[in-house]
Amino acid sequence: MGLHCLYNSSVVLIFVDVMNKKYKEISFVNTRVGHFEFDCIDYEELLEMSPPDHSQFEFHKLSFFVVLLFTGKSGLYNLNFKDYGIKKGTLFTLRKDNIHKFYKNRATGHLLVFTEDFILNNSSDVEASKTFSLFNEMLASPKIQLNKKDYDAVIMLIDLIKQEYLSNKDDYSLSIIRSYLQVIITKLFRIKSKGNVVFDKRKYISMFLQLQSLIEKECFKHKKVAYYAKQMAVSAKTLNNVTQSILDRSAKTLINEIVIMRTKQLIINSSDSLSEIGYQVGFEDPTNFFKYFRRYTGVSPRQFKAKYQSI
Repeated sequence: MGLHCLYNSSVVLIFVDVMNKKYKEISFVNTRVGHFEFDCIDYEELLEMSPPDHSQFEFHKLSFFVVLLFTGKSGLYNLNFKDYGIKKGTLFTLRKDNIHKFYKNRATGHLLVFTEDFILNNSSDVEASKTFSLFNEMLASPKIQLNKKDYDAVIMLIDLIKQEYLSNKDDYSLSIIRSYLQVIITKLFRIKSKGNVVFDKRKYISMFLQLQSLIEKECFKHKKVAYYAKQMAVSAKTLNNVTQSILDRSAKTLINEIVIMRTKQLIINSSDSLSEIGYQVGFEDPTNFFKYFRRYTGVSPRQFKAKYQSI
């Protein structure tokens, strides 16, 4: 196994070459304030970077959380293989394991970047649960279009964070930044909660997040609801009740959706043949893999690869 790290501002891009699989993952490393598990980056600064071994304009996987707010101009941004229109006031909440890419444009904005440990080590259980729910694209759209009042409030808090982060850097800075960030997260949770009954189903949220995490780790090996029910020491009926309540679909459908998303990541980032990828996903017969992928995406693995490797 070869591992190559390329430092670039506050993040590290890792290329892992395992059995001819090339996978790009952005890991968090703060090069400005080493002990902070938080960073603030201007969108324009990010687009102007020119590292020799990778491009921010190619798909890559996150291992941290991001609040991405656009402050001017328009354009496109791709998250989890879906293009989104952007303009002033467009905001995205990105969680670890999301796949995204930037397009070259003249948009402006800010990125607030922080790790999972930053959340867990400095939040109550209730606050952490709200944060993980807010950033979970399965529970609510990752895109928010802020109205003027909410935009002005969030921008004011980001300006305060930037001032504290770039100017002070003393023993008090991290606590102050953390407090401002928590206010932003709470405000965004309030915005997303309007008209979203999912966030009110606290009885099921915790179990759903546990199930989702487990599926994301083991979906290529295990595709049956019964396996996850056993792992969580509940019945398959309970898991179906949870996913029906949260997503209005079955646990089996959730498993298939996650399998497809993880498969798309492999297709985009692997130099292996599609038959080999099918085997990695859990299909010994390539024909069954191709049928499975087409059933849930409407296109063949080859068509999907051709589309997203050409842009």
